[in-house]
Amino acid sequence: MQTVSAAVEELLVAAQRQDRLTVGVYESAKLMNVDPDSVVLCLLAIDEEEEDDIALQIHFTLIQSFCCDNDINIVRVSGMQRLAQLLGEPAETQGTTEPRDLHCLLVTNPHTDTWKSHGLVEVASYCEESRGNNQWVPYISLQER
Repeated sequence: MQTVSAAVEELLVAAQRQDRLTVGVYESAKLMNVDPDSVVLCLLAIDEEEEDDIALQIHFTLIQSFCCDNDINIVRVSGMQRLAQLLGEPAETQGTTEPRDLHCLLVTNPHTDTWKSHGLVEVASYCEESRGNNQWVPYISLQER
């Protein structure tokens, strides 16, 4: 599990650096509506204290359904603070800027490109293995450092 977590972290950093990361529930829904074939991984991030957020759960259900229909790998992730840290989010917003919605992250690979990331290969393999065990949306916990 720890190596998969590390692979997710590596993948997110690489995807952001190469402008292959879409951040936010609304932004992700827009991209999946326009170009679902470019999406190679969907990360749904939530911490335990947000599990009771019905609106977020409805968004997640719809996104998961869309991903399943379009053969997009999905991973549930906890550790929002670590996620924010990986993506370079400011620890405290100064009231002038709204923090980005990190609940849904899409990793894309445009059709014209054959980007291969070790992290992407490892996460995709983990998703495939999980589906073989009837766990359609595997769960990964990102540990704070």
